[in-house]
Amino acid sequence: MSKPSKQQLLLALCCFVCIVIGCCATLGLEGEFTGGWLTGPLFWANDIGTDLFAFAFIVAFLYPRIAGAISLASSALCLPLFLYLVAPVPFSHLFAFGHPFSVRPSDGIHWGTWPIAGALAIAANVYVCIRSFTSARRSPQ
Repeated sequence: MSKPSKQQLLLALCCFVCIVIGCCATLGLEGEFTGGWLTGPLFWANDIGTDLFAFAFIVAFLYPRIAGAISLASSALCLPLFLYLVAPVPFSHLFAFGHPFSVRPSDGIHWGTWPIAGALAIAANVYVCIRSFTSARRSPQ
């Protein structure tokens, strides 16, 4: 077995960071918040995205291009929850017009540590995934 390249290690590291942040961002948000018609699917997509990040973490050492594609799909699944947690009112105006809040949050941006870290980790992950597509070497046949 050959030594993993720097790109494979970087992709695996990004996947691992996204797994940790995806789990930490949703701690303590169970209950009614996860069962809403808007927030329920966002949490469901984040759970599936976190599982796909775990799968991409493993695949990154064997097939970096496939892991990059899986990781990009995971990023697309996890990002909406982070955006909703950072800016719930603007998010609902864009994607759920007329969404009735049971408790209306304050307008503007909510600077939560985990959601902001999640959005930044997703951005870094997308950059690394795009680089994995362009710099992955084909194995000799």
